[in-house]
Amino acid sequence: PVNKIDHRFLRQIVPDPTGQRPGTIVVDTTGHFLYLVREGGQAIRYGVGLGRAGFEWSGDAKVQWKQKWPKWTPPDEMVARQPELTQYSAKNGGMPGGLKNPLGARALYLFQGNQDTLYRLHGSPEWWSIGKSVSSGCVRLINQDIIDLYDRVPTKTPVIVTANVGAPEEDMPERQAIPIDNGVPTGSILLGPVKKLTNEIF
Repeated sequence: PVNKIDHRFLRQIVPDPTGQRPGTIVVDTTGHFLYLVREGGQAIRYGVGLGRAGFEWSGDAKVQWKQKWPKWTPPDEMVARQPELTQYSAKNGGMPGGLKNPLGARALYLFQGNQDTLYRLHGSPEWWSIGKSVSSGCVRLINQDIIDLYDRVPTKTPVIVTANVGAPEEDMPERQAIPIDNGVPTGSILLGPVKKLTNEIF
């Protein structure tokens, strides 16, 4: 449930600490935050879960394409580490999208040029992982937040994943943060499916 997530990682509008152009996504791997830079010196900040030790990724990329309720196909390297995932391998067709799918409700696929990085910004039913480094490298958000982000950004959106995002968030006066209703996305998604997500996952 959302009320069990540390309030720092709930979606909110904050002063932009990144210095990037409006429309840019910046993932702060030190703070476990994702910023969507807006006009007027502001950003929407989302809490994220990141890759565990040995699976981290950083660099510049672009959102090549977007997918609702994406199919999940674990890479061969992951299947080799976890043989129980063989049933979802590429040759077996992957795991269909749905509430139990590790990619959650939405996925943004990150490319460098024409090369798939194999890293994604995606949803997750594992709300407890937000603010932690436990994944296989992708950037995960709670499903409400990935739906919100998905509705706000087009393909070709620039993405920067870095440990260097200016002043530490802990130094930001709390009064400068503007909470956003984290129960539902603020984009154009219909409330019916969102209510279903909230009831069944969180």
